[in-house]
This record gives sequence, C-alpha cells and structure tokens, in this order.
Amino acid sequence: MGEQLGLLKVMVVQGKRLVIRDFKTSDPYVVLKLGNQTAKTKVINSCLNPVWNEELNFTLTEPLGVLNLEVFDKDLLKADDKMGNAFLNLQPIVSAARLRDILRVSSGETTLRKVIPDGENCLVRESSINCVNGEVVQNVWLRLRGVVSGELELTIKLATPVAPAI
Repeated sequence: MGEQLGLLKVMVVQGKRLVIRDFKTSDPYVVLKLGNQTAKTKVINSCLNPVWNEELNFTLTEPLGVLNLEVFDKDLLKADDKMGNAFLNLQPIVSAARLRDILRVSSGETTLRKVIPDGENCLVRESSINCVNGEVVQNVWLRLRGVVSGELELTIKLATPVAPAI
C-alpha cells in the first residue's frame, strides 16, 4: 500500500431512470470499490429513481485508483441482477486539492477545476471541482454503462489535506 493521501467521502445522492430488472420495477443498491476497499448502499425497494443520500468513506492512497461503481437489483431467490456500472477517475480531485494547497485557499468557495465529459469518463455533464471552506468537493452525474439508461449522482469530498506532489 502506498502513501496515504487522505479520506475520500463519497455521498451516493440519487439514481435516475434506472433499468427495470423485476416485473415492473427494481430494488437498486450501489456497490463502490476503490482498490481493495468496498462499500455498499442500502437497498431502495421498488424504485427506478432512488434517493440514497448515503455517505461511504474510503482511504485514498498513492498510486491513485479509480472509483468503480456497480448498481444491482436485489433479488430474494436468485443472484442479484446487474443494473449498470460506471467509474470516476480520482486524479482531477487530487490535483485540485494540490492546487488548493499551493494557492492556500481556505475560506469561501473557489472553483479549482472543471472536468468535461469525454470518451475516457462516464460523466453526463461538465463537473466543477470546488474548494468550499477549505474542503475539496466535486458533484458528478455518471452515466451507467452496459444498460440502456441510468445515471447516478455523487458528491465527492476529499476530507483531509493532500500531500504535495513530489
């Protein structure tokens, strides 16, 4: 395990237009993975536009990984059905945290960086990385892959200081 960069707080806010995996609906939950760390949200019963508002925490270390997400439909009598997956590159938020440290931004709200959707990410729309009272925050909408529809909203916070780049 590499150098510890801080605590990554991932707020799984909501899902929109998730796919149907049961008769008329689904019972979705989200599994997040960062390296060998895994966390899971609660199951929202009979809902294709679930609201979780659930915070999951990860230790962020060098080398930087990618935050992977998978959405599943909870089933009682058989294996849970896949409802799509997405990923988020964490390099932009770590770079923004280093910029915050260089600029010594600690109060108010400052936009540090913007990330635009492209073929190398799952972003639905442009995402700003802001410093809000010293905390680096990114709100993202991710398009689920491997399914006809579905999006997830996350709020990512880098809660502790990031070591300067070497």
